[in-house]
Amino acid sequence: MDILEKIIEHKRSTLPLRKGLMPPAVLEKFPYFNRNCVSLVDRLRAGESTGIIAEFKRKSPSKGIINATAHVEEVTRDYERFGAAAISVLTDDHFFGGSSEDLMEARDTVNIPLLRKDFIIDEYQLLEAKAIGADIILLIAACLTPPEVKMLAASAKSLGLEVLLELHDEEEFEHICDDTELIGINNRSLKTFEVNLDRSLAMAAKIPQGKCKIAESGISDVEQIKLFKQHGFSGFLMGENFMKEKNPGEAFRIFASKL
Repeated sequence: MDILEKIIEHKRSTLPLRKGLMPPAVLEKFPYFNRNCVSLVDRLRAGESTGIIAEFKRKSPSKGIINATAHVEEVTRDYERFGAAAISVLTDDHFFGGSSEDLMEARDTVNIPLLRKDFIIDEYQLLEAKAIGADIILLIAACLTPPEVKMLAASAKSLGLEVLLELHDEEEFEHICDDTELIGINNRSLKTFEVNLDRSLAMAAKIPQGKCKIAESGISDVEQIKLFKQHGFSGFLMGENFMKEKNPGEAFRIFASKL
């Protein structure tokens, strides 16, 4: 069993407990549930900010502890102040050390779009995302069927959430649908964790017109972003590059100043 399969298995086993502890009727009473989401699609199409979706991530299965001392409020405030287009917040606790509280703290701190970075397999998780203040949710093609993506994306859109669909190879193009306006191509294999930046460039030309292209993972220098832009990418999801530093916000400032 690879790491993605382990993560999904864990999600399926813990969902019933979460639904029991926090039923949908309770989630719908959260203050954030009725807020209007901020559109990342609009920001990227308008060319606002750096285009970088800066991530807050404490650890990962492949790297272990990345940053155990960073504070959500401090890091996300700096990300916004220095030009991030959006912020990605890991909410998976078991494998990534994140939480819903992290995203809510970020929501209290910044006004730019927030991506709930998690492994979504159930409509209940969409209600969670809306309740904790997310604007965007992630759907990973590798762990969903095309009909599941279509159903979850439509449900997310009905809640006012945008959808970032993550792809890894051309076989997953069939997961793209009308409600997945943001198409991310992950340079890192979820099965082997190997990084191949050429993956995004090779697939870029085949993404349907009108979609916002997002390059994910393995981005470490400004020249790479310039290359991705030449291939039609408008967004760049970056986490470890900043979070591995003692001061992620300052690392982001330095990087953004070179764009």
